[in-house]
Amino acid sequence: MMRTHLLGLPVDILTSDETIEVATQAMRDRLPCQHVALNVAKLVNARRDPDLDRDIRSADIVGIDGMGIAWAIGMFTRHTPARVAGIDLFEGLMAVSAREGFRPYLLGATSEVLEAATLNLQRRYPGLELAGHHHGYFGAEDEEGLCRMIAESGADGLFVAMPTPRKERFMLRNRERLGIPFVMGIGGTLDVIAGEVRRAPRLVQRAGLEWFYRLAQEPRRLAGRYVKTNAVFAGLILREVGMRMRARLGIVRPAGGSRP
Repeated sequence: MMRTHLLGLPVDILTSDETIEVATQAMRDRLPCQHVALNVAKLVNARRDPDLDRDIRSADIVGIDGMGIAWAIGMFTRHTPARVAGIDLFEGLMAVSAREGFRPYLLGATSEVLEAATLNLQRRYPGLELAGHHHGYFGAEDEEGLCRMIAESGADGLFVAMPTPRKERFMLRNRERLGIPFVMGIGGTLDVIAGEVRRAPRLVQRAGLEWFYRLAQEPRRLAGRYVKTNAVFAGLILREVGMRMRARLGIVRPAGGSRP
């Protein structure tokens, strides 16, 4: 596994197959491994949220979930990483689980979405056995009992379908008492699996415009977030480019937080 840094945050250069292999080995050997998917919004928000920054840095795998992250790494390093979309990684791990007998636990979304997603997964991956599932609408007073129930399920993997930063905070706070080998946040993946949200066509995905397709489906919810975070990210990248150009000319030294 090769780790680099982008604007001070760690990022792992892994393909989808390589990530699945690391996760599979963790589940097979029951070794702790936490995956966090990094996209532009999360990187920008982590710069002003110390807890989110810590959550990302504490992960064993920081995957490239956003095309903007992949492009920026390609710009600043010799690597040409591929985006590993969280939903593709999740489906790959469900296929592996069905084949090898791993028992995943699903946490998050509404009860209705969770039930529909569970049925669709079991149709799609015959032989898949879930260790359990629970909706994401629980309070702080319920968390201890919920974690006990998840731990007692003997699950091999936990997939947390809650928004950022709630899922990252939950995973870091509870990873030791859960005792589950592989833990991964999957955001809105179950909404797609359940058929509540449509995913962009393959051509749009390959062009790196899946975010735009999502924006077209949910403009009220996503417009503010995308406009703000993408603008901030573009500014950060331009500033980094300027700093590196000046450093090459001997005008200033590179910033301490910006490492290749």
